[in-house]
Amino acid sequence: MAESTQGTDTPATAPINVPDKPALEGLEAALTRRWLDEGTYKFNPDTTREQVYSIDTPPPTASGSLHVGHMFSFTQTDVQARYMRMTGKNVFYPMGWDDNGLPTERRVQNYYGVRCDPAIPYNADYRPPAQPAKNQRDFDVVSRQNFIELCEELAVEDEKVFENLFQTLGLSVDWDLTYRTIDDTSRAVSQRAFLANLNAGDAYMAEAPTLWDVTFRTAVAQAELEDREVAGAYYRYPFFTADGEKIYIETTRPELLAACAALVANPDDERYQPLFGKTVTSPLFDVELEVKAHPLAKADKGSGIAMVCTFGDLTDVTWWRELQLPTRAIMGRDGRIIAETPEWITTDAGKEAYAAIAGKTAFSAKEAVVELLIAADLLDGEPKKITHPVNFFEKGDKPLEVVTSRQWYIRNGGRDEDRRERLIARGHEIEFHPSFMRSRYENWISGLNGDWLVSRQRFFGVPIPVWYPLDAQGNPDYENPILPSDESLPVDPAADAAPGFDEAQREQPNGFIGDADVLDTWATSSLTPQIVGGWSRDEELFGKVYPFDLRPQGHDIIRTWLFSSAVRADALQNSAPWKHAAISGWILDPDRKKMSKSKGNVVVPTDVLNEFGSDAVRYWAASAKLGADTAYEIAQMKIGRRLAIKLLNASKFVLNLGATENSVVGADLSVLSNPLDRALLAQLADVVAQSTKAFDNYDYARALQITESFFWQFTDDYVELIKDRAYGAAGETEQASVLAALATTLDSLLRLFAPFLPFATEEVWSWWRTGSVHRAAWPAAVEIVDGDTTMLGTVGIALSGIRKAKSEAKVKQRTEVLSATITATESFVAQLEAGLGDLKAAANAQEISLVAGDGELTVSDVVLAPAEEPAQA
Repeated sequence: MAESTQGTDTPATAPINVPDKPALEGLEAALTRRWLDEGTYKFNPDTTREQVYSIDTPPPTASGSLHVGHMFSFTQTDVQARYMRMTGKNVFYPMGWDDNGLPTERRVQNYYGVRCDPAIPYNADYRPPAQPAKNQRDFDVVSRQNFIELCEELAVEDEKVFENLFQTLGLSVDWDLTYRTIDDTSRAVSQRAFLANLNAGDAYMAEAPTLWDVTFRTAVAQAELEDREVAGAYYRYPFFTADGEKIYIETTRPELLAACAALVANPDDERYQPLFGKTVTSPLFDVELEVKAHPLAKADKGSGIAMVCTFGDLTDVTWWRELQLPTRAIMGRDGRIIAETPEWITTDAGKEAYAAIAGKTAFSAKEAVVELLIAADLLDGEPKKITHPVNFFEKGDKPLEVVTSRQWYIRNGGRDEDRRERLIARGHEIEFHPSFMRSRYENWISGLNGDWLVSRQRFFGVPIPVWYPLDAQGNPDYENPILPSDESLPVDPAADAAPGFDEAQREQPNGFIGDADVLDTWATSSLTPQIVGGWSRDEELFGKVYPFDLRPQGHDIIRTWLFSSAVRADALQNSAPWKHAAISGWILDPDRKKMSKSKGNVVVPTDVLNEFGSDAVRYWAASAKLGADTAYEIAQMKIGRRLAIKLLNASKFVLNLGATENSVVGADLSVLSNPLDRALLAQLADVVAQSTKAFDNYDYARALQITESFFWQFTDDYVELIKDRAYGAAGETEQASVLAALATTLDSLLRLFAPFLPFATEEVWSWWRTGSVHRAAWPAAVEIVDGDTTMLGTVGIALSGIRKAKSEAKVKQRTEVLSATITATESFVAQLEAGLGDLKAAANAQEISLVAGDGELTVSDVVLAPAEEPAQA
């Protein structure tokens, strides 16, 4: 039944060494040390691409909090990795740490009491204060390089916590294959990829409307948006035609009235068709603007005609672009109305009105404009209160503004139909598990309305590797950027002088300036296959692992991580980055709500692991199908713990009967003299075949279900039925047959369970085998031609029926059965006849009559021996 073992030590047969009291406690620590010492999960670089199974492991944010979601999704990946390793694959299973981004920036700031300023020179001797200042304004100001060094220093400690969790959980990661998304290698790869995009025309700079978070003072990409329902109101007021007619609009953003560039209505709206091409004047600010037609205008929304401001929302951006409207921006990057009166406001009344809002926040400016409208008797009626969706940065707490700024973009198909179709086609090169998740990828691409904005106005991150020459007047030449050489990467233009210049020429006429921005964190995370695979540094390794076989991740970041990775691979390698994408679901609390720190319903994983053990937690995680949102269930973990304990105890029983490694059958099945033994192994072969098929389809949950169901039938039915023969009551030939069936089944069950219960299976394996079960071959389905795969189930039902009769009679199970009748179909009777010896021995029955009949199997006329009288004193 089992193939030869991979990595098994000599001698071939191990001595039997079964503990008196098997237990799960302590296995995690002992076996983790052993696996690390022996290199059980190490990747062998001396290999070919055909032999490798490579995994693009999601790098967790080490500066974040540990939660059960980490255990859930990483276990699902690990069971697949373990299966592939047992099938003979050389598994490339790395671990990264995502320490590039806002969570790390905040943590480092608060932990050390420092703030980053790229303009500050690097101080090689800097050490943070022993006790950080309580107020942020008193924090030390350090260079970007110093800040990165502090990040790496703190990340080491944070990563130890994660590494300990993942090792305790039993992840079969090669811990020599680790990286950080902010280390020198990752920064160099990220900058190299950006420069390759730039040279190919796939990256570009543009002055354009940009979503802006006023709290973080940074641009925000479309993928980082989330809609939140916000209370608001519609304000109704008029614009004026040349002959004094009032044209009413309704808006939720009266504070942007001074930024109005046009009115727009649907071309089919007869009410406004006479106005198209004509001008109206805005209230308060007296600005003349044109009435335009556009199909996005909704005749049934508000008054049917809208004011287009630059910019109130993304629809305004579309109208501005397609109608070629003037840019009249009044909102600053700080979220306040710019102080200087715009040039398009020319009347004294308009300037006076603008002075009333200058320098105010959006909220205060709205109040001021409404007061001015009321004072001028222009507000028509009371504001209509509404609740409406508003764009927020996913990490922000204030609505986003749209400001005009110079930013870097990477082409992603948002403005290029051919590229969009090509990226959708890339999705068909990837096998999604479950398959319906591909639609989320395609729907995201179809809904894009612009290219990928990758520049961020943050201090900490991967610097954009670009400088700009200054002319004689000190003005930057953005059209002719200065680029670094490949061997100089990574660079920091804020701290490093541009090639061909020295630091004294920074910000001087005819000198240079460095780009002050950093790349979006996804711009680096999107390159995890290239970072860990050795792209541009170790092309031999890259050729052995790329395209990766698997990208595991959550469904909520298909639009960010998965899509952005596909964009980079399409541009850099002209391929999809992986062959398979395994998409996990969310963890829900018992009320079926998503677990999150903000909701206060998260569970600390270390507590769960300590209480139930790693195998039990893995059982819960692996019971959930890919893509399915799964409830956090302690009951399921208890079942998993019971299963692991039962595996220990059942294995102890089998081995103490005398089963050894030599008892395991291979091609020669002649030792199997009993039909029930052959039936068991035929059923086992079917289980192996089904489990293998499930794993090959990335349906590990199905593989676990099949194996577990067979295991309980094996322990509850077969083991109970064959005890008499196993102890030698039917002779040596029958004993040898049953020991061969027991050993072969145990051997295969340990291998089948190994991906799910790595600690319990390794412990049992060590009792009677050499090497590691996790380096053993996946069991092969051996065909037993005359084996009846349903026989054990039938005989087991009959035994249960007799035991039920004893229970109802309130006698002990060892009570002798003088006679009983079993009625069943002819096919069942034939199965019972073949297993009658074991059935009678297990039931302690003198006589069992088998009667052919219709319907379900029934046990009747059970005559029990009289209960023994207690001995007289």
